[in-house]
Amino acid sequence: MKIIGVAFLPLAMSLGLSGQAINPDAALVKAFEDKVGDYIKIRKAVESKLPALKQSQTQAAIKARQRDLARALREARQSPRQGDFFRAEIAAEFKRLIGLAMKGQDAARVHRSLRSAEPVKLRLQVGGAYPEGIPLQSTPPTLLLNLPTLPPELEYRVVDHALVLRDSKANLILDFIPDAIP
Repeated sequence: MKIIGVAFLPLAMSLGLSGQAINPDAALVKAFEDKVGDYIKIRKAVESKLPALKQSQTQAAIKARQRDLARALREARQSPRQGDFFRAEIAAEFKRLIGLAMKGQDAARVHRSLRSAEPVKLRLQVGGAYPEGIPLQSTPPTLLLNLPTLPPELEYRVVDHALVLRDSKANLILDFIPDAIP
């Protein structure tokens, strides 16, 4: 039995799923998870070439290593741009998942959490550092439950109405979805 929506056929074929029964939404999430997995492989290779941090290192040494890691990742990724992780189809799926959390039984809690955090507005740049001194607004846990789980090196952050994918150790903005949060 073949169940592939016409709009998702090119994506399914690119994922090697033609001829199989697939859920188009699951295929989109898998495509995102595959991109994240590819990044983590690159990240581990890059990080393995840097000197290891020791428990006793100073804050200055930790910041220097963070900058070195970010610089090496920028070089390894070669001209990162918006949409590398959140292609249009995937961004639409994330907006749908966020919309479900914003309208579901926990909607009031999500809205309260977003309102209680210090509002953050800044110009986002893929491949750029998250500015020091600007608060990192946490993503409400109820909202996180609707999104694909990330490896420990990465995190979702909310900046104004955008959902940001950030490498926390490198303090690097990997990608973002503008207007993801209604």
